[in-house]
Amino acid sequence: MDSLGSLMDGFGTALTPLNLLWAAVGVLLGTAIGVLPGIGPAMAVALLLPVTYGLDPTGAFIMFAGIYYGGMFGGSTTSILLNTPGESAAVIAAMEGNPMAKAGRGPQALAAAAIGHFAGGMIGTVLLVVLAPTVADLAVDIGAPDYFAIMVLAFIAVTSVLGSSRVRGFASLLIGLTLGLVGLDQMTGQRRLTFGSLQLSDGIDVVIVAVGLFAIGEALWVAARLRHDGGPGAGIPLSRPWLGRDELRRTCKPWLRGPVIGFPFGAIPAGGAEIPTFLSYITEKRLSRHRKEFGKGAIEGVAGPESAASASAAGTLVSMLTLGLPTTAVAAVMLAAFQQYGIQPGPLLFEREPDLVWGLIASLFVGMVMLLLLNLPLAPLWARLLRIPRPYLYAGILFFAAVGAYAVGGEAFDVVLLLVIGLLGLLMRRYGLPVLPAIIGVILGPSAEQQLRRALQISDGSVSGLVDTPFAVTVYAVIALVLLWPWLRRALPRRLRPAPGASRAPGPPDTP
Repeated sequence: MDSLGSLMDGFGTALTPLNLLWAAVGVLLGTAIGVLPGIGPAMAVALLLPVTYGLDPTGAFIMFAGIYYGGMFGGSTTSILLNTPGESAAVIAAMEGNPMAKAGRGPQALAAAAIGHFAGGMIGTVLLVVLAPTVADLAVDIGAPDYFAIMVLAFIAVTSVLGSSRVRGFASLLIGLTLGLVGLDQMTGQRRLTFGSLQLSDGIDVVIVAVGLFAIGEALWVAARLRHDGGPGAGIPLSRPWLGRDELRRTCKPWLRGPVIGFPFGAIPAGGAEIPTFLSYITEKRLSRHRKEFGKGAIEGVAGPESAASASAAGTLVSMLTLGLPTTAVAAVMLAAFQQYGIQPGPLLFEREPDLVWGLIASLFVGMVMLLLLNLPLAPLWARLLRIPRPYLYAGILFFAAVGAYAVGGEAFDVVLLLVIGLLGLLMRRYGLPVLPAIIGVILGPSAEQQLRRALQISDGSVSGLVDTPFAVTVYAVIALVLLWPWLRRALPRRLRPAPGASRAPGPPDTP
């Protein structure tokens, strides 16, 4: 009851005209900036941080929260329409959303994403209010072996599920892990794979890799196949701009399942939206009755991950507000903003700054409603981007991708690196390597390496230190089941085997 009363006081703060204005500004800026490839919500908050010096802390953080949620939705918009993620959490949206858009179902994909963000954000924020202290206590007990096991599960699951060949999936993952190794060793400070280049000493930014493999690779691939796909003037037809009854029936459960996966992963340190969106996608593919549509435009593959991403955004605030631990780049920038105002997030924050904290949490509900009201009517308008002739459309993508890459570090070298990675993306498409495992390798590879080395240091180099917790043992058991399922399925009596393509088959596809 104390939390509910404090939340009501927070609504009194968030619903003042001035704070409503800041929430609307944040949502609009976040959506607009999230649409630009390479310029995600973290960069938007960082750029706007100096602008808020004259604002009161409550108004500033309400605007930052709007930018956070708006940026996540804007990133999924470009992922769906142009196969160009605006930020790493929107990578999964491209897997099913872009094939839907190419089939003329872009408005439905955008609507599923918008409602998914609304459902995930609302459920996640309710969980933030109710479960923040409990989740924070559980997060403290999770150690390096557990983190490493979770990341290995993400690697194995995505390479086993995506594509027609496990070999190609693991080859793509190896490419991503190699790119993730570029730069300084986090433990020793030694240079790795920099080839004497000072620009590579800081590593390759994940935004450059994601935009290069997706946007540049896609643009070059389309240009190479333009004559075979209807000529340069061919546009993409658009269907009805709303969700039909069958689509609503298929998306309701993914919208509700997403927060169950997204919120806990957002709340744990070193979490974020990447792992839960991957796991949500895998879960929806396993549970769907339309598994054959995955990879060709399954709406469940948009609804579930987008709901999980939005819920994870609420989960990140748990660690930041209660422990002072940022789990994403946006949370890290917001933590710097707290310190700028002389406020230190931690267990005592709710007692020392109740108006600020509960006003911020209440503004999340307000921002979700604003986002839904803003983006549902705009879905058909955004989808009309696909009517632009493809040479002009992809020329625009190349331009904005280059601008986004240059904005990451302010160096022309980043643009050259973007083009090189784009050529790599073209070759991966040419030889049938799935792109997503490479992105996962870049995003999670450095963190997995760090957690592995920490776990080995704790155990004095003993490999048994990786499996010394019940949580880690459970995760490795799931990994073994995923890897061994094709052989186990062959060993089953014929009458017990799932039919090919059956919706209830729990394991990954057979190796070729």
